[in-house]
Amino acid sequence: MTAVSSNAVYSFSKPNRDSIRLLTGLGVEGDVHAGVTVKHRSRVARDPAQPNLRQVHLMHQELFAELGPAGFEVAPGELGENITTGGIDLLALPVGTLLHLGHTAVVEVTGLRNPCLQIDTFQDGLLKQVVGRTDDGTVVRKAGIMGVVTRGGSVRPGDVVRAELPAEPHRPLERV
Repeated sequence: MTAVSSNAVYSFSKPNRDSIRLLTGLGVEGDVHAGVTVKHRSRVARDPAQPNLRQVHLMHQELFAELGPAGFEVAPGELGENITTGGIDLLALPVGTLLHLGHTAVVEVTGLRNPCLQIDTFQDGLLKQVVGRTDDGTVVRKAGIMGVVTRGGSVRPGDVVRAELPAEPHRPLERV
């Protein structure tokens, strides 16, 4: 992984850290989105008792390079992710993939991040770059994936990320 980020208060971006601690069943220690039930404001407004399938947000650094030619400069943590990865195709992973992070932590992939209009407040027009449609009308989400912590531990930049695929048949990622 290339960066780890967290923030104890609601804000769009999250500052990079030397390390973060993942807590089993909760998320990132001290992060505003940690908890057993949903913490994202729009989801809390709908049903505050629903389970938090968005404890950890992971994003691939390759997205930042893809956004550059379109005129967008984005750095790790600026889109609200907790973990920035490199060299792993997060968007191609199926639901239930176990991501082994560092020495002990494990995050189970639950689905795709569905970014909101706040992303355009960060940089105008960015939402259209990370959410689009194919020629047949299929929605394509590129703003990372979400997961839940199944085994806690500390993670830091430079730690290895290893994907363990679930048993087949694989279910493709959908928004969570």
